[in-house]
Amino acid sequence: MIKGPKGERRLADVTSNAVLVMQIATGEVDESPVSGKARSGHAGAAARVRNTTPEQRSETARKAAAARWA
Repeated sequence: MIKGPKGERRLADVTSNAVLVMQIATGEVDESPVSGKARSGHAGAAARVRNTTPEQRSETARKAAAARWA
């Protein structure tokens, strides 16, 4: 996905992107950066670390590595 100057997501289709930029310029659509969504993901990861034991995290990491290499 194409990113704008502030890191926001943009559509790859030229026509759709032009319409979106026009809507942002006229104030029809509020421009929202991706970073807000990224922060909520970090909060979820921090909560998962607090609520799991080191053994559970190790097992999860082991399963993730096995899935990547499968």
